[in-house]
Amino acid sequence: MNTILRENEVVTMGLLSLLLFIIAMIPTAIADSINPGVFPVNSKPFGHTYGEWSARWWQWAAQIPSNINPVTDKTGINCAQNQSGPVWFLAGSSGAPVFRNCVIPAGKAILFAPLNSECSTAEDSTLKTEDQLRSCAVNQDTGGDPHVIVDGVTFQSMQTYKVQSPLFSFTFPKDNIFGAPPGPTQSVSDGWYIMLQPLSLGKHTIHHYGVVLGNPTLGTQSFASDATYNLVVK
Repeated sequence: MNTILRENEVVTMGLLSLLLFIIAMIPTAIADSINPGVFPVNSKPFGHTYGEWSARWWQWAAQIPSNINPVTDKTGINCAQNQSGPVWFLAGSSGAPVFRNCVIPAGKAILFAPLNSECSTAEDSTLKTEDQLRSCAVNQDTGGDPHVIVDGVTFQSMQTYKVQSPLFSFTFPKDNIFGAPPGPTQSVSDGWYIMLQPLSLGKHTIHHYGVVLGNPTLGTQSFASDATYNLVVK
């Protein structure tokens, strides 16, 4: 009889623990379902934080020569430049709206930034420390207004996707999109990033855009990004 009671107690405690775990997970589940199909901003897709992935995005974009760089691409012809690994990067624009056609492999997560900025020691030799780089990057996009529409669905709560990178390094090519001196540099980035879980096979549309109004007090300039992708996943 005592054995049966002990077994019942074990089962009851197990069920109680499971219930408490489920209750504890409810707020996270709700937060993550604001924009279905998006990796939560506090998650670590493929073992890296959003901030670390933002650094990888810049390492990808900044190291491609301007004549074949996806940021300056107006049609999507350079969409596949330097793509590797489980995540496919999409670029924004250098101001005016662009419409790009792009074919991507099935099973790839997709990372893009409706608005982002970075500051590097190569672009500004007065920036010497990580704190200076970080302050510069944050100031560049202060007050930014990002927007994302995927397959006709407008994403909500975009301000929650603002992240900062750790300090990272890359090498500017001779012909780079910033006109910076070629060579190695250190940088910090700040901005709004979305990482989509792999899309289903077939056609999809991603429109990401935003604007930052410059602040004379901070010495920052206004800039905008507006890119529409007609994707084919296959």
